[in-house]
Amino acid sequence: MLSAPGREPVTVLELEPGRIVELVGSPGTGMTRLGLGLLASVPGVVAVCDVRGWFCPLAAWEMEIDRERLVVIRCDDRHLWPRVVAALVEGVPGVYAEVPVGVGDQELRRLGALVRARRTRLALRPLRGPLPTGVAHLRLQAEGIGWEGAERGWGRLRRRRLQVVASGKGVGGMERTIVVEEDGAGPVRVVSELGVGAGRRALG
Repeated sequence: MLSAPGREPVTVLELEPGRIVELVGSPGTGMTRLGLGLLASVPGVVAVCDVRGWFCPLAAWEMEIDRERLVVIRCDDRHLWPRVVAALVEGVPGVYAEVPVGVGDQELRRLGALVRARRTRLALRPLRGPLPTGVAHLRLQAEGIGWEGAERGWGRLRRRRLQVVASGKGVGGMERTIVVEEDGAGPVRVVSELGVGAGRRALG
């Protein structure tokens, strides 16, 4: 679970048993690190299914996922991917998986049913397009990102701040905007939260 300094944990930013969280955002927005932050609070062995071949275990270790409990699988075959992720869902309590282009809606719905049956915690990062309606319990979408310290392609990153909009059943059909930040070498921290209604009116 991610938390804000001096506040109660922000419970919307967690993986729940039997639920799928969808992470939406283009490369570089920090959604992978956010997904690993969600995975870090899952007890026991956790798994990452890497589709792009970009994942480095160091990123998970920086998010306080001990190397002894981390399993990394690389699978970019859209035909094999549903079976690989289903096996992970059957075998470990928490999974973060990229979704390759071309995985069918029915395969994703079957995966959702398996997650509910096994009460596994699953975060999915589609590489193109949204998940089918009803698959994700909670959708976290990157809406804006700001950098401090890394300018014109060089320099030391002091802080990256990401604005995320949470929607779906996990927030009661409303929307909530959450701002998180990190320095590129440690856990993601929640710095503010704002509720937004269906008409995107600020609730406080």
